[in-house]
Amino acid sequence: MNLKKIVALATATVLSTSLLVGCSGKQEAKGSKKLKVAMITDVAGVNDQSFNQSAWEGLQKAQKELGIDVKYLESKQDSDYAPNVETLVDEGADLILGVGSKLSPAIQKASELYPDQKFAIVDETYKDVPKNVKSVLFNAQESAYLVGLVAGKMTKTNNVGFIGGIQIPVIETFQYGFMAGVKAANPKIEIQEQYANSFTDQAKGKAIANQMYSKGADTLFIAGGDVGTGAIEAAKETGKYAIGVDRDQSELAPKNVLSSAIKRVDVGVFALAKELVDGKFEGGTTEVFGLDQNAVGIPDTTSNLVPKDILDFVKQETSKFKSGELKAPKNKVEYDEFLKNL
Repeated sequence: MNLKKIVALATATVLSTSLLVGCSGKQEAKGSKKLKVAMITDVAGVNDQSFNQSAWEGLQKAQKELGIDVKYLESKQDSDYAPNVETLVDEGADLILGVGSKLSPAIQKASELYPDQKFAIVDETYKDVPKNVKSVLFNAQESAYLVGLVAGKMTKTNNVGFIGGIQIPVIETFQYGFMAGVKAANPKIEIQEQYANSFTDQAKGKAIANQMYSKGADTLFIAGGDVGTGAIEAAKETGKYAIGVDRDQSELAPKNVLSSAIKRVDVGVFALAKELVDGKFEGGTTEVFGLDQNAVGIPDTTSNLVPKDILDFVKQETSKFKSGELKAPKNKVEYDEFLKNL
């Protein structure tokens, strides 16, 4: 073999080796560990047509747009919360989300046991937020107030109702916001109230709804996970109106769901994932999402059943929230004070 061929062969070998090394480097980059964000549902499950489902939709969006791995674990009973947290810690999740206030004790305990693990709690906070936990809250009383206005303007019987899942502060936020909106629309309206003591009992939701309809209510607002699914079914069967919660629930009964008190849990969850990806996740803090982040409000489908003049009125009241002129109550003390100033 002459000298030129030897040099050419050696050069080709070097180039080939360089290319292989380069390709190997790219493969390693592509195969590097993705960030993993996992959530734990409360007992209503991931397909509750409401809170948990919205949270999961936020993670799915994060997977698509941010390139992270996502996962959820369902809790069938309250005793599943702590074991589910342990499972995700063992699996090496970079961020573990507890969805719903019922998970707050399990997240708080885990934050003490695993100080290097990042956690988030959605719809709850603590007096002293642990340094490795971020809390996400929503001004749900504002969207509840807006659907209260809709119910108050649409009722023909001057009788509406509220059905809650379990009586905890986050659900009372919906209750008193709604009741304030109803009274602001028409102080003479009677409001029926009842809790189902469940987030999963569709049959009980349907039974309570039927009872309220039989007592004169023509519009019900339900904040109770799958309890609401049963109540909306009652609205369909009786030809009455219902108002959904958390996400646009008009698809469950297009002719009967007047509106929904939107609480965009997906917006808050996506924001958490993005903060993690950007290296900006900050534990020991609480972030509140509201109208300014388009995280609460009413859906566009409200216009399908609600006249324009009522929608214009609701839009006008919405602007008062943004300007600070109007504040919706989120508990009984604030509601009673609201009524005094009505």
